[in-house]
Amino acid sequence: MCGIVAAIAERNVVPLLIDGLKRLEYRGYDSAGLAFVDHADALIRERSVGKVAALAGLLGDGHAGHVGLAHTRWATHGRPSEANAHPHLSDERIAVVHNGIIENHEALKKELEDAGYRFASETDSEVIAHLIHRELDRGAAPDKAIRAAVDRLAGSFALGVLDRDHPDRLWGVRHGSPLVIGVGVGEHFLASDAAALVPLTQQMMFLDDGDIACLRLEQVEVFDLDGEPATRDVRISSLPADSADRGHYRHFMLKEIHEQPGAIAETLDGALDGARVLPSLDPDLLKRVRAIHILACGTSYHAGMVARYWIEQLAGLPVTVEIASEYRYRQPAVPNDTLMLAISQSGETADTLAALERSGERRYLARLGICNVPESALTRACDHVLMTRAGLEIGVASTKAFTTQLSLLLLLAAALGREHGLGERALREVTESLGQVVQQAREVLTLEDRIEELAAGIADKHHALFLGRGPEFPIALEGALKLKEVSYIHAEGYAAGELKHGPLALVDDDLPVIVSASSNRLLEKLKGNLHEVRARGGQMIVFADRNVTLASGDGIEVVHLPIEHSPASPILQVLPLQLLAYHVGVLRGTDVDQPRNLAKSVTVE
Repeated sequence: MCGIVAAIAERNVVPLLIDGLKRLEYRGYDSAGLAFVDHADALIRERSVGKVAALAGLLGDGHAGHVGLAHTRWATHGRPSEANAHPHLSDERIAVVHNGIIENHEALKKELEDAGYRFASETDSEVIAHLIHRELDRGAAPDKAIRAAVDRLAGSFALGVLDRDHPDRLWGVRHGSPLVIGVGVGEHFLASDAAALVPLTQQMMFLDDGDIACLRLEQVEVFDLDGEPATRDVRISSLPADSADRGHYRHFMLKEIHEQPGAIAETLDGALDGARVLPSLDPDLLKRVRAIHILACGTSYHAGMVARYWIEQLAGLPVTVEIASEYRYRQPAVPNDTLMLAISQSGETADTLAALERSGERRYLARLGICNVPESALTRACDHVLMTRAGLEIGVASTKAFTTQLSLLLLLAAALGREHGLGERALREVTESLGQVVQQAREVLTLEDRIEELAAGIADKHHALFLGRGPEFPIALEGALKLKEVSYIHAEGYAAGELKHGPLALVDDDLPVIVSASSNRLLEKLKGNLHEVRARGGQMIVFADRNVTLASGDGIEVVHLPIEHSPASPILQVLPLQLLAYHVGVLRGTDVDQPRNLAKSVTVE
């Protein structure tokens, strides 16, 4: 989504702002801009449509200032244009950058227009700048003007505010959208994502919901929702300063696909220690669980769907997997002793957080989160947290976050099973399969050249069908999602047993059908489904473990993965689908790291 970066320092902040914006490009955006107070105490603003590089090209060597803010915009209200790009100004005095949505902006806009304010954009954000200016014009001090303006806003938002007449300070506001302060020596920074700040400082202060912060050269003051002074802990960020470096890879997505063995190993370290499974979780809590509700969105939702198969098989507990944006608006039945499990890579997904907030009304036994960002809102809202250790994921299409989520979810299924009657032999099978998954993942990724060849046969297609049975069904959904995201080919994932209930009507010799096959008890039924596809001319690619007895032939390409079927198979089955989507996207010339219309973290509804 949109990105905020701001700075106040003794040095020139303009290059720092541009560098910060470049580090936020992975979030997805369509325009960029910055504003700063120059040495003549004038408020200077530059904006452009397109990449941050275009904005940087507008800035000459003479652009310099000690306080400023910048923004990358992902269009919601108003089309992508220079006029709609942030920052927004009021009377050449107030500059505002905004992430989120102001739900009551239409009423506020009319009120301000009636008061004589004129609007230069189509956005909901411009009302914020004018609201603050109006309070200042009425004689309020800047802190009180910002507080009064924020109190009028409805919705979810994070703000950066700059006042030309007070260039010795900078303000940040958090209300539902993430905002972090970077703490330096004689300088301070503000961003919507810590990744923008790690080259400048590793010390991060994460604001709570409702906080308003005032940044000066030598200090940071934070005021809570009630306007009272508040103290927020300063934490050392775990992100390395070079985390946004592609290295020798052409794209971040490819780099992150190949980082998966290491990311899984990091995630399992300490979570799987010999016979000890998830030692950080209280066995008594797991023993009390009688049902589980999983909440997630997008790729994390698919991880939750795989987990349902695992938990029900290993622990015998009923599992419901919910799309968070649906859950938050309905009235679900919550049986006694139900564990809520919220999954989010960023920990800032708006719908998941809103669903988590509503869970307090519904008498859950406990709220457990799985997340990749230790300082996120989700980790603070949950009673217990399991951390993936995937590191910063730049590519919009999630890869290593997904497989690390699956690794923890299989461990969680085993830990629940241990407390609900799972035998030692079955438990050992799970832990041994996870113990082998890192090396097996490395071996699967050696098939990239073969998968790149297969991608050439899909790149000119308009549609694709992904099939799987059992836990491979959610993997088919994830494979279809990846292809849609990075190649813009329409793709659908289906349970193979559903072919005769509609999808078979689409099959012809121009429809690629991609299949995930495991040598499990459903294999023979899956083979029957494949015969149905071939009988209608469908062109198939089958990714199968080494024990699946299928061979390439007319209309079917079989790629045997160097693995055997195990409880961890779904983690490995998704890897070739990620590579396939990546190489199809590259062949079609798309921006695989920042696909059109998409954002990395969906922080507004």
